[in-house]
Amino acid sequence: MDTLKGHTILLVDDEQDILNFLSYNLKKEGYKVFTALNGEEAIKLVQQIHPSLILMDVMMPKMDGIEACQVIRKDLNITQPIIAFLTSRAEDYSQIAGFEAGADDYITKPVRPRLLISKVESLLRRLVRSSSSIVENPVISIKIDREKFMVEIKGQSMLLPKKEFELLELLASRPGKVYSREQILTIVWGNDTVVGERTIDVHIRKLREKLGDDYIRTIKGVGYTFSES
Repeated sequence: MDTLKGHTILLVDDEQDILNFLSYNLKKEGYKVFTALNGEEAIKLVQQIHPSLILMDVMMPKMDGIEACQVIRKDLNITQPIIAFLTSRAEDYSQIAGFEAGADDYITKPVRPRLLISKVESLLRRLVRSSSSIVENPVISIKIDREKFMVEIKGQSMLLPKKEFELLELLASRPGKVYSREQILTIVWGNDTVVGERTIDVHIRKLREKLGDDYIRTIKGVGYTFSES
């Protein structure tokens, strides 16, 4: 998609040959690509280049991907990028740790060039779909800033990771409507992303920790809804 070209992508991996391979294929597609060898370098670059997307390995020296992701997500002074872990570790606990740290997705190594480009385009479409407007819902006193991924509830502002933000935005868009797990997976994660239902549970739990238990209700055997009260 031509509208996606020109986005800045940060690649983070401690193996230079992997960085070279990914960088070559992404630059060939018209993306601006920067590289870092560990989490510490990545954090410094994020503050300078403000990438749209970060593809980051998990296991790295000095600072691993999980810790780097946590630091980035807590930085209110940058426009939050999409973060996808690029790793050969496919265990459930590793993915859950990544999502809890604020990651948006996983890409498993080794990755073929065509699959890489497809995944990158899919991730960047999430940015293209997001507008810069602020959505207000007076019924539940919530403001959702799609550009900054900032949410304000009862006068309290908070920055959310992209997946938590998109999940909250979906539920809050129609208070009282029950969304099934299948609907949530399709709308928020997309058909081209393979995640388990436990991924939803992790994100719901993180939202409840931040918003309180009064907003998101579980409809047993069905799904989730945003409470109007």
